[in-house]
Amino acid sequence: MTSILFAFVLGTRLAAAQAIAQANVAGHPRVNEVNQRLDNQQNRIDQGVANGTVTQKQAVRDETQDANIARRESVDEARHGGHLTKAEQKRLNHSENQDSKRIYRQKH
Repeated sequence: MTSILFAFVLGTRLAAAQAIAQANVAGHPRVNEVNQRLDNQQNRIDQGVANGTVTQKQAVRDETQDANIARRESVDEARHGGHLTKAEQKRLNHSENQDSKRIYRQKH
C-alpha cells in the first residue's frame, strides 16, 4: 500500500511540476504573477513535507489543486494568445488564495 501511495505521489508531483514549470513570459505580468504564486505554493508544500507538518496525502491534494489551477491558466492563455484577462486572473487568484489558506492551516 505504501509503495502505491508513493508512486501516486511521485506521479502527481511530476504532473504538477510540469504544469507549473512555465517560464516567465516577458511583458505579461498577469501570467507571471499566477506562475510565481504557483511556484511559491509548491515550495511551501515541499517545505511542509520536508519538516513533517504536511502529510503525503495532504501534499498530493494540494499539488493536484495547483495542477488544476495551472491547467485552467493554460486554457485561459490559449484563448487569448498567451495573455490572461483581468477576470481570468481574478478567478485564478481566488483559487490560489483558497489553496494558500489550506496549506497554511495544514502547516500550523
